[in-house]
Amino acid sequence: MTATTTPAAPEAAPGDGRGRPSAWRYVILVVLVLFAAFWIWALFFASKESINGIGEDDWSDRAQAICEAADAQRQDLADFREVEDDDPAMVAERGDIVDRATDILDQMLDDIVAVRPTGAKGVELVPLWEADYRTYLGDRRAFSDGLRAGVNEPFAETTVDGIPISDKIARFAADNHMPACSPPTDLG
Repeated sequence: MTATTTPAAPEAAPGDGRGRPSAWRYVILVVLVLFAAFWIWALFFASKESINGIGEDDWSDRAQAICEAADAQRQDLADFREVEDDDPAMVAERGDIVDRATDILDQMLDDIVAVRPTGAKGVELVPLWEADYRTYLGDRRAFSDGLRAGVNEPFAETTVDGIPISDKIARFAADNHMPACSPPTDLG
């Protein structure tokens, strides 16, 4: 019979780093725990309510129906000809078509806001959305005026906090389940 012995591990000398865990180990552990806690909160406990959602399905459904009808009217105006910059009559005609499409959008917006939401959030947010939409419609009018004056430049819209106003309008429409009420992209 042969006996084998395992050599004993040498005792840690003071200051060689093997005696106590490093303070960095605790810092990293705390950061990982905080990171995990944040994601657990964000995924399971944070509010999922949209900041723009007014929570009035009847109002949103009515608006969606109005916008779908307006979209169908605007589709009848579609003109897929290539606009030639050197043909002032064609550029001016495009301005007239843009105005007719904008008239439809203007009437659509009037019809939507003819009935106001009743909830506090809707009463607060819908007038702001309407004001933004009216600004967008003004941008369309300025564009069509430019076309009739012979200026055929890309459509430029107002920006709010660094984003195009149409994005802000579209976010409200999406958050309230009325995608047809997003501003059209017919000028882009």
